[in-house]
Amino acid sequence: MKPTITVIGAGISGLAAARFLAETGPVEVLEKAERVGGLVQCDYVDGNLFHKVGGHVFNAKNQDIADWFWAHFDVEAEFYRVRRNAKILMDGKLVGYPLENYLYQLGKATVTRVMDDLLALRERVGQGPEPYDNFRDFLEGNFGTTLYRLYFEPYNRKIWNTDLSRIPLEWLHGKLPMPNLREILLSNVLREEESAMVHATFYYPKTGGSQFIADRLARGLRVQTGYAVRSIAARGGRLVLDGERETDAVVYTGDVRRLPDLLRTDDPDLQQALEAVRNLRAESTSNLFCECDANDISWLYLPEPSVRAHRIIYTGNFSAANNHGSARRTCVVEFAGRVGRDVMEAEVRKLPGNLTPLADNYEPNSYVIQEKETRRTINALKERLQPYRCYLLGRFAEWEYYNMDKAIEAARDLARHLAGEGAKTRY
Repeated sequence: MKPTITVIGAGISGLAAARFLAETGPVEVLEKAERVGGLVQCDYVDGNLFHKVGGHVFNAKNQDIADWFWAHFDVEAEFYRVRRNAKILMDGKLVGYPLENYLYQLGKATVTRVMDDLLALRERVGQGPEPYDNFRDFLEGNFGTTLYRLYFEPYNRKIWNTDLSRIPLEWLHGKLPMPNLREILLSNVLREEESAMVHATFYYPKTGGSQFIADRLARGLRVQTGYAVRSIAARGGRLVLDGERETDAVVYTGDVRRLPDLLRTDDPDLQQALEAVRNLRAESTSNLFCECDANDISWLYLPEPSVRAHRIIYTGNFSAANNHGSARRTCVVEFAGRVGRDVMEAEVRKLPGNLTPLADNYEPNSYVIQEKETRRTINALKERLQPYRCYLLGRFAEWEYYNMDKAIEAARDLARHLAGEGAKTRY
């Protein structure tokens, strides 16, 4: 008899894992919310689509992941291919993104200081990259003090609400291209659009937004919503959920900080590893859904401390169907931390686009904050859990800042491990 696997959580990570694992045996998905989706959930507000936590899109650098994804969707009939048009609001002016490629849009005095910084860095480090070990030093060491203070430090401090020197550089792997002076100069002289950035182009559903993606991935799976797991215990070589639901393995995609209270064990090493994850740090977000004037922007970044929001995602520009309840466009204004509706409404009056609030949402866990010991701590817990056939997967279980494609890739890799078919297995 094939072993049964229970996936806890029906976000993108859990749904993708269930789909991969369903090819090898019985899989059940348990979700505490009343519907699938996790962080990619969307609601309709008077006919307008509200991405409750940011705005989620699909793009994959890994061709295997892209192929797997498109096996579940009709790219031509169900998706738009969208060119990313991101901007930065600085001094009341829209500047291109990434900023270092659009220095010519800044004032002469600022550009002069930036170029002096970059040339000084070039003389110091020569051709090779500096071996930085943290996010702060990487940013200032690659872009110079002027750009760091003008944009990188205030913007990233808004999001992460932490000392950037505490964030390890390995967190950046796969998220940002590593800049160099030659590329910056060529971009500013030739004035060509950036193509190397993550999501330079992306795919977006014609209807339903990211909720459409989650709903499709859930189709045909055994998913029980409205079920919150209260306990996990080992018994007779199997795992038992809530004292009665037996399973051969658990894939846990929930908040790893809750696992010490869920998992019942007498193993002192496992207990120690569980306790070590209790105090991992995350950042919450408050989102205000708004109508706005027509524009062609996809993301607008807001580094200046005079406004509390850190970005606007113009989800109404991704698909016209997102605005069916309005004669205008729609967007999501994102704030770090818990911000009251009245404060958000006052803040958006400072922003361009004549924003009119429609709805709001608070998400207590949106961004994981990695520190120098985070990966070591998570890996130690993974090692202790493996003999019990309990596995961590996803942004808040593995404490990795996964986008949708990386969540799917991690699910595939875990499924390969569980299937015992090695790294050459193709799904």
